Amino acid sequence: MKQSKVFIPTMKEVPAGADALSHRLLLKAGLIKQSTSGIYSYLPLAARVLNNIETIVREEMEAIDAVEILMPALQQAELWEESGRWGSYGPELMRLTDRHGREFALGPTHEEVVTSIVRDELKSYKQLPLTLFQIQSKFRDEKRPRFGLLRGREFIMKDAYSFHADEASLETTYQDMSQAYTNIFRRVGLNVRPVVADSGAIGGSHTHEFMALSDIGEDTIVYSETTDYAANIEKAEVAYVPNVKHDDVKELTKIETPNVHTAQELADFLNKPLDEITKSMIFKVDGEFIMVLVRGHHEINDVKLKAYFETDHIDIATQAEIVNLLGANPGSLG
Repeated sequence: MKQSKVFIPTMKEVPAGADALSHRLLLKAGLIKQSTSGIYSYLPLAARVLNNIETIVREEMEAIDAVEILMPALQQAELWEESGRWGSYGPELMRLTDRHGREFALGPTHEEVVTSIVRDELKSYKQLPLTLFQIQSKFRDEKRPRFGLLRGREFIMKDAYSFHADEASLETTYQDMSQAYTNIFRRVGLNVRPVVADSGAIGGSHTHEFMALSDIGEDTIVYSETTDYAANIEKAEVAYVPNVKHDDVKELTKIETPNVHTAQELADFLNKPLDEITKSMIFKVDGEFIMVLVRGHHEINDVKLKAYFETDHIDIATQAEIVNLLGANPGSLG
């Protein structure tokens, strides 16, 4: 095809909201065009790039005996209610109602649909293991779509689902899939690191994410320079280090702390380092109140808190709830 026949609407000036360099270059080079916040059209040059990437993905998936299918983007609420995720997935799930009053969602992922297919059609354990994958548009109602294609409300995703008769088979496929992803990222030239991560609403006890290292990244990872250990900060193991800076134990005395409401204000008032102050946080876990104590310079890791109590239903207590429960304002707990 002649270049004069290719539709490449380049731009001299990009919109003010295009903060990421990749976003600006995609717009200026005429690869994408924004329809609305977080939703883009892929123009001819971008479509060619996507086709090449999809070819690499398909080759690596087929190399580990994964079979391609294509599932509907529109998913009935009944499947999500059966899995328990219709109510727990959160506001990112795009929901709609058809003319007959039936509820649906635009799929952000396809665990429910693929499991329904396999349980209806699989007749014997001898058909296992089975890995199904697809390349399809997904939908998530992001609160703050940004960075162009990196955080959108509609995006193209390759997702795969495997089914097994035992744990050993699952582990084999997990390792095969990990190597396939490593090959894909190497072939497309991405600098990535596999890290231990939280599974979130997807569920599961064993999760790794391949993190692409970037100056505009939204996640923080920790890693060892002497081993292959790496983890998202929300799942990282923490070594207990005793605080050895404490003075000798003194007699307990009462100290008035008027107008002191935060850990930092208390540290300043007592002329003590912030890490020698304890913060008291009140949460509601499945409707029950609990208190969490942390050092003054630390923040609560809500992902680890949810994992510890094995629930997704954790909220910080309101001021009114705290006063009713303890007779004191949040800034006066200790």
